[in-house]
Amino acid sequence: MKTAYKRLNRTHRIEIEKLIALGKNRKQIATTLSVHPSTISRELKRVKNGCYDNLKAEVNYVHNLMDKRLGKTKIGNNPKLKNFVYSHLELHWSPQQISNALKQFYPFDPTMQISHESIYYHIYIQPKKEVEKLLISQLRQKRKYRGNTRRGTDKRTTIKDPIRIDERPAEVATREIPGHWEGDLILGKNRESAIGTLVERTTRFLIMVPLKKKDATSVRKAFEKAFSNIPKHLKLSLTYDNGTEMAQHKLFTKNSKVKVYFAHPYSPWERPTNENTNGLIRDYFPKGTDFNLLSKKDIIQVQNQINERPRKTLEYESPLNTISRLYMTQNFI
Repeated sequence: MKTAYKRLNRTHRIEIEKLIALGKNRKQIATTLSVHPSTISRELKRVKNGCYDNLKAEVNYVHNLMDKRLGKTKIGNNPKLKNFVYSHLELHWSPQQISNALKQFYPFDPTMQISHESIYYHIYIQPKKEVEKLLISQLRQKRKYRGNTRRGTDKRTTIKDPIRIDERPAEVATREIPGHWEGDLILGKNRESAIGTLVERTTRFLIMVPLKKKDATSVRKAFEKAFSNIPKHLKLSLTYDNGTEMAQHKLFTKNSKVKVYFAHPYSPWERPTNENTNGLIRDYFPKGTDFNLLSKKDIIQVQNQINERPRKTLEYESPLNTISRLYMTQNFI
């Protein structure tokens, strides 16, 4: 009776090692395992030092299998494409962003085109340790809603004469007119350090503001300095949460000419652009980061990477390119 082809598994390899130790030949081993003798011959030919080890044999088999799978993927066969994909994953780009960027950079080169599904496939067929080591941590993840973002008792302090978001011009909500910003602080380790974040609603352009202190005076001065480099037509308003660091909002508006509107207490959804962008920043600076240990260069580097990343909501343009065009246009309305 003809023996059917059977792929060896770990149990088979353990048994092979035992049978070899008992002095069994290849044909006897094949009969015992109910496999074709050629299967055993191929398995033993892979032994390099003449001593069969079931564990090493299993590891070699897995590595060979993964090499074959990777070789069948477009990325595995194209070093240039692989370098582009890997380097941008390390910059925290999503597979969707990478796929669309390739279309822009190499519009007439089909060898440099790949779908985001194929990028995901290439990543997840790799050995688990390699995936975790190089790529998985770089993939954009959908987060559970963060919910209440209170900073503690200081959030309950009443800000004097706040202008509520209800009084904000309707044009802000539509995002049709640039120049309206959202702001917040990201707190560091033990809430003892912080960085300010200012995000333009239409372009999603981010300004990260280094802070030595997070009291109202320090934050006001730092935000005024950040807005001093923004053209007048691109700094129309700032929507902020209820943190007491913005207690000097009247003086801030007087000095910067940027009108401040306050969201309702515990309503982060009223500043969605800022909340989402803070999530992107957390990819680089997770909770527990001591921002006092970061240099200005560290912060600017992350700011630039986020601003240079293409966004689906901008039709895969980057915030930097989008706002740069507005810098050159005074009469953009």
